[in-house]
Amino acid sequence: MHPNLTAGIDVALLVFDAFVLFFIGLVVYLRREDRREGYPLEDETTGRVDSVGGVLHTAAVKRFLLPFGHGVVTAPVPRTEGREPVDIAARRTDRFPGAPYAPTGNPLADGVGPASWANRAKRPDLDMEGHPRIVPLNTATGYGVAREDSDLAGWPVLGADGAVAGHVRTLWIDKADRLVRYIQLDSEGGPLLAPMMMASVQRSRRRVVIDALNAAQFAGVPRLEADDQITLYEEERVAAYFGGGYLYANRDRQEPFL
Repeated sequence: MHPNLTAGIDVALLVFDAFVLFFIGLVVYLRREDRREGYPLEDETTGRVDSVGGVLHTAAVKRFLLPFGHGVVTAPVPRTEGREPVDIAARRTDRFPGAPYAPTGNPLADGVGPASWANRAKRPDLDMEGHPRIVPLNTATGYGVAREDSDLAGWPVLGADGAVAGHVRTLWIDKADRLVRYIQLDSEGGPLLAPMMMASVQRSRRRVVIDALNAAQFAGVPRLEADDQITLYEEERVAAYFGGGYLYANRDRQEPFL
């Protein structure tokens, strides 16, 4: 085939035009798809909802079928269903858009800043076979701690203030990822879970230190509804409570270094 199709058009020009059209279409597609979460925008100072829409701004609603019969979710959420209610115990520190929020109650549980949590499903995370993936070690058949390590049973758990918050009862493992996710403590308010990733195991002193919270603050850790499983929602609440402690546990953590 001759490279010049006509006097002013050749194959190279057609290929270039096709690439430009494809690239424009790709940009439009990506800009629509990135509006699947968090849209339409809402002005936090006036409450006005951005009504900009159309083919170039709003993604088409898609339905996603959840595994193991857990229903269907849509994204973005149709306007007929309304937005998710937002009610947090916090106040804005100023009146300009983007001003930070300050908690008005218990900062570890109010869902503000590092203690924020998402309203996830109230069912356990499942493995590929549909079974809860995070379970107590003593109920997981075929799993155990290596002989070179301790299962930490009975070891004291200390908070950031050096006081004892409780003692380890058992470990909770992730059967899919083959690692320890939580430490279950026996405390004055009853058993509770603490994230293993926030714990420091001191083998030589046979103790566990979790400096996210002071010992007395462990009593406020959100409890589980079931004794042998943890839901996605409960995982959010537990992680948020401990995560918030890195800022709110002590007053001196909330101040700048300089």
